[in-house]
Amino acid sequence: MTLAPSDSRASFLDLSGRTAIITGASRGIGSAAAQALATAGANVVLTSRDQEAADRAAGQIVGSAIGVGAHVVEKDQARRCVDIALDRFGSIDILVNNAGTNPAFGPMIAQEHSRFTKTMDVNLWAPLLWTGLVVGAWMGEHGGSVINTASIGGLVHDADLGLYNVSKAALIHLTKQLAMELSPKIRVNSVAPGVVRTKLAEALWKDHEAQVASSTALARIGEPEDVGSAITFLASDAASWITGETLVIDGGQRLGDALLYRNGASDV
Repeated sequence: MTLAPSDSRASFLDLSGRTAIITGASRGIGSAAAQALATAGANVVLTSRDQEAADRAAGQIVGSAIGVGAHVVEKDQARRCVDIALDRFGSIDILVNNAGTNPAFGPMIAQEHSRFTKTMDVNLWAPLLWTGLVVGAWMGEHGGSVINTASIGGLVHDADLGLYNVSKAALIHLTKQLAMELSPKIRVNSVAPGVVRTKLAEALWKDHEAQVASSTALARIGEPEDVGSAITFLASDAASWITGETLVIDGGQRLGDALLYRNGASDV
């Protein structure tokens, strides 16, 4: 796509007439992504394991939104959600594989098979399942954009978060694999948030937010809206030549401890 001089950046972020499904959208990053996409003009379908939670989340969206109860790893429920989206809006142009879980904490070799299976099912199998369904139902013929919610944990290693990080590292690789397999019609990218103010990440910030914020280059932890905006960009035509990539959204956390640099600068 070639940008004409008269084209504005805003027009390439306009998602009017498009439909997005966001899994795990009852709160946090999923809810913020749904609102950002709706603000850009998209119809949004918010999923949650519980129909009441999905309806409640959809009711908070300013824009065109519906909620669908669907357990992310259940194929029949996922297919039902895809069918509802098509019946209601006529297309599925964007899929945000956001649902995630982290039931396993501690050394890798201490994990039980049930926790391993749950982590991989939700964090890795579900994105593959939902992508396959939307490709078969719409995107395979018409094109579209898939965005997976990974984590900076998939790019590093951390004590006690090994299993979660391994699942996100695999999701990043799956993103690249699918980007090739589904090209050229479908773009597949992922976002890798750092420490964000969500319930899933509470253990990483709740009791020591000031410490985490002060050591981050941009001096704060992330908000769900930070990630929602990035997801909307990747879904839009502004990112039409981006596929197979992972966009890190961490305020500079992966750069290291910012206090070391600030303290050094104060001594100069």
